Amino acid sequence: MSTPQPTASAHQTYDNPLAERYASRAMLELWSPQRKFSTWRRLWVALAEVQRELGLAISEAQIRAMSAHVETIDFAAAQAYETTLRHDVMAHVHAFGDQVPEARPIIHLGATSCYVTDNTDLILMRDALGMIRAQVAGVILTLGDFARRWRDLPCLGYTHFQPAQPLTVGKRATLWAYDLVHDLAELDHRIETLAFLGVKGTTGTQNSFLALFNGDHDKVRELDRRVAARFGFERLQPVSGQTYTRKLDARVLETLAGIAESGHRFGCDIRLLAHERELREPFESRQIGSSAMAYKRNPMRAERLCSLARYLRALPAAASETAATQWLERTLDDSAIRRIILPQGFLAADACLSLHHNIAAGLEVNPAVVARNLQRELPFMATEAILMAGVTAGGDRQELHEKIRVHSLAAADRLDQGERDNDLLERLANDPAFAQVDLVATLDPRRAVGRSPQQVDEFLETVVEPLRARFGDQRPTGRTIEV
Repeated sequence: MSTPQPTASAHQTYDNPLAERYASRAMLELWSPQRKFSTWRRLWVALAEVQRELGLAISEAQIRAMSAHVETIDFAAAQAYETTLRHDVMAHVHAFGDQVPEARPIIHLGATSCYVTDNTDLILMRDALGMIRAQVAGVILTLGDFARRWRDLPCLGYTHFQPAQPLTVGKRATLWAYDLVHDLAELDHRIETLAFLGVKGTTGTQNSFLALFNGDHDKVRELDRRVAARFGFERLQPVSGQTYTRKLDARVLETLAGIAESGHRFGCDIRLLAHERELREPFESRQIGSSAMAYKRNPMRAERLCSLARYLRALPAAASETAATQWLERTLDDSAIRRIILPQGFLAADACLSLHHNIAAGLEVNPAVVARNLQRELPFMATEAILMAGVTAGGDRQELHEKIRVHSLAAADRLDQGERDNDLLERLANDPAFAQVDLVATLDPRRAVGRSPQQVDEFLETVVEPLRARFGDQRPTGRTIEV
């Protein structure tokens, strides 16, 4: 007598971290088997409805029976059929037919597998792109609020991560938001131009449907148009093989990767500024930063954002390779990889945006540290203004330049030796060559940030507020961020 084998628990098999840990429930439901296969059934119902409208011998009773079972999928039966048939579409045709025997003869009539698989992918991608678009808009609005709050707080600017001219904390936030504005425009374009495959047949010639309608080309064209319209598509792909061109997948994943680029840039900046102690990401009251170093407050959300963004940015290469290696009118080597990269691309984008929004909504600014870091470097940045003021007071430009150079190098060397305060102003004040210069006035940081506050105002007025009017003020929160 054999020993009964223990039933495997959920903890004994691998679970995808994107589903288990990172992506939102809404995005997981969109890419679920229930949504996928019920969409197949809706496509079969729509095909039958339009075929009946155009004169084929399909009864209203058959369509009612099919419609009644769109959501009640017998997954166990479909799996059993697939085990035998080795064909997922035909497995679901048979499982559907068992539930609606009166409609069995007309399910999938004239269609090939890609009628349901490809059109479903297009429907799901369109809906997922819409969800992602709303999330992107929400992050832009949140960053806009942050920019407005800190529009005129001067901070140290960096080029090459070396001190450069000052700007404001709010101005820096507009740069993060503007990256996402470009992503939003790309999303708009993708959604607007996404075209339905429609009913094209085994090699894209629509021959089977032409036979069903006795050579009536007008009816075949109308079949294509009406089915597309039932799913909200105004555009139809004018030509195809059995599948829609896989370049569409590549373009969509490139769009998602663009969002990941923006998120990665934002995450990296937050990590750098956290090191400078100027900004901090949200930190829960009982959150642990390190298992060994209890004092740590690591920027783990920004690090996670960068990590997920890195994964998402790698996916377009796989989609591009798939698009480039399609054979003539159809090959099946695109199937397995698309089952993986399309859902996971959207799950990863959803997770990135949840993190992006969570960090942006909870960003903490340390104004005292921002001011201290700026004051440490500000005397160096004021030297050009000091030079101009000295020349205006009657000094020799070249002589003053040399004195500033010598004093600046001495002050910098002192900072390199560990001193915290920059004594360049004091050195210049003790030099008679600068006796007529109001050195204090040259060190007002508000005079050094240029049009940063005004640029923030203009960006909010011309870019952010129109988006608020378009999308409303609802902010997507996505999945609860686990720490």
